[in-house]
Amino acid sequence: MDGAGGAARDGATAVATIDSPPAPDTGRSPVEVTGRTAGATRTGTTAPVAARRWRWSPRRQDLAAYAVFLLAALWVTSRIWIDPAGRVASLYSSDPAQVQFFLAHSVRVVLHGEFPFYTEQFNYPDGVNLMANTAILALGIPMVPVTLLFGPAVSFVLLVTLGLAGTAAAWYHVLSRHLVRNRLAAAVGGWFCGFSPAMLSHASWHPNIISQYLLPFIVWRVLVLSRTRRPIRDGLLLALLVTAQAFINEEILLFTALTCAVFLLAVVVQEPHRWAAAWRPMALGLSACAVLAGALLAYPLHIQFAGPMAYHGLSDAVRDYGNDIAAFFAPGSPTLGGNQRANVGLAPNYSEENAFLGWSLALLTVGIVCWLRREVMVRALAVTGALFAVLSLGERISWWHREVATGPWEWLVRLPLLDAVVPTRFGLITSVTVAILLAIAVERAWSLRLPDRRTARTLTVAGLVLALLPIVPMPLNVVSRPPVPKFITADRWRAYVGPDQTLVPIPVPSMGNTNGMRWAAATNLDFKIPGGYFLAPRNGNTGDPGRFGGRPSGVGELLQEVATTGRTPKLDDRQRRRFLDELRHWRAAILVLPFSQQNVEPLRRTVEQLAGPGRRELDVWVWDVRTLTSREA
Repeated sequence: MDGAGGAARDGATAVATIDSPPAPDTGRSPVEVTGRTAGATRTGTTAPVAARRWRWSPRRQDLAAYAVFLLAALWVTSRIWIDPAGRVASLYSSDPAQVQFFLAHSVRVVLHGEFPFYTEQFNYPDGVNLMANTAILALGIPMVPVTLLFGPAVSFVLLVTLGLAGTAAAWYHVLSRHLVRNRLAAAVGGWFCGFSPAMLSHASWHPNIISQYLLPFIVWRVLVLSRTRRPIRDGLLLALLVTAQAFINEEILLFTALTCAVFLLAVVVQEPHRWAAAWRPMALGLSACAVLAGALLAYPLHIQFAGPMAYHGLSDAVRDYGNDIAAFFAPGSPTLGGNQRANVGLAPNYSEENAFLGWSLALLTVGIVCWLRREVMVRALAVTGALFAVLSLGERISWWHREVATGPWEWLVRLPLLDAVVPTRFGLITSVTVAILLAIAVERAWSLRLPDRRTARTLTVAGLVLALLPIVPMPLNVVSRPPVPKFITADRWRAYVGPDQTLVPIPVPSMGNTNGMRWAAATNLDFKIPGGYFLAPRNGNTGDPGRFGGRPSGVGELLQEVATTGRTPKLDDRQRRRFLDELRHWRAAILVLPFSQQNVEPLRRTVEQLAGPGRRELDVWVWDVRTLTSREA
């Protein structure tokens, strides 16, 4: 991670100066081992040599930890791996379809040189600002070979698997090299960073949020800046990490910056004298970071905030997403002790269970803080975790669904950048602080100098089992989803749809119906579609507050109502003219209705009132509307 030995020494000083805990018991040094082994050989005693052969080296311990993380990630995603294209997480299927669409967009960026930050391939003709929609270019572009060979559905589940395992492995690496010497302690911390209930909650839908493997290195490089002798070089290295993370998820990057700021402030408040030595290298390093990262991100951020279809701030509904206080004491739904029904109302929805530590771990965390309260780092971590836990409660603080107070988020929500944050996700920061506290506590307990050390270690393991067993990850719940029609996969649509025309799936793609987006993704976005699931300014007016979806669509709303209720409306001439105007606005070439669509017959009869009789082709109904929507019509 460090470019030279000097940087590594500076980095070690950065953590060592925050706290000076008792030296942990790490076993004999290599010199001792060599001397004792040689002595045993000279005296003819071979038992110690045999015992050494079975002792795992640090490298083997690292590989074992990485293997466990990967196996755990495969376990969590196992039900999706059985059929990536035909299975999706239960309850909400919109986000996976959106991510698969973005993965297909990365293919077009690489193969066709398409503009990476904006697209008209959905929500045509207004298009979508991809920088404002987390298009995960830093994940999608490396996955292009997988997407081309196996499809975006496989790329999606692979990203989820690597996101969980990679985040745990990255935190394990940083913790074991720079914070704790005990590999078990680092493994416990890495495990919880990668497989906390908050991470599992997002695993079904948000690979951009769980792909946090750059964050521990960003945090570490920030700490290095406090004592580095090469602040410019280390600041530039930090800028590269920041830039890469910006193209994975900007919200998580913002959380990381806020966390580092609060943690370092908590340290300086406790020991003000540290500021005198740290401010100069920090100022130089962060300035270098800001210059390089600002240069690399200037144009993408310009597109995000001032480009076409840019929006400013989220809708009030999302902005008010907050955790219930009780959520911190309940196990998450995708865990061994979780219960979806019991968790109703404790989080905004099942994809945002960002607290849910469980009673045993919540109490253990409080106990760790009380036990190690004399350590500066522990106090700083406790303050950081508690602050963001409070912010995650949102604008209205509640206890078991009962509002008890106004939260501090009420006064922060309208600040620049924070107006685009989902407050419940601050709970992700609390989970990381809990993980680091666990790592520190395990090392301190492991190195206790007691007459019966084995008993102390046994009790440590028992405490971990008691705290972590209720939130052991379980395989994600999945449901089947309809396959992409053969009409699409066999390229039969190409006979109808030109480069500046759209294929209109029935129902029209929207937040609650993203099958059409999967159709387009399966072709690497070779055809355009109207509508879709994305964030855009209200009514398509650039600069307005964001909302899910584009301009309101009369055709879209009508067909969605028919798909939901199964009732066929009677269209009058005025409605037909208005709906045909929408089809002309979309430059629709064909309307496509799969036989497998729910309430297919009411939908067919409704579309026939608009476009005349349809034609059966493979597994869909097709309406060729080019004569109705051409500019001459």
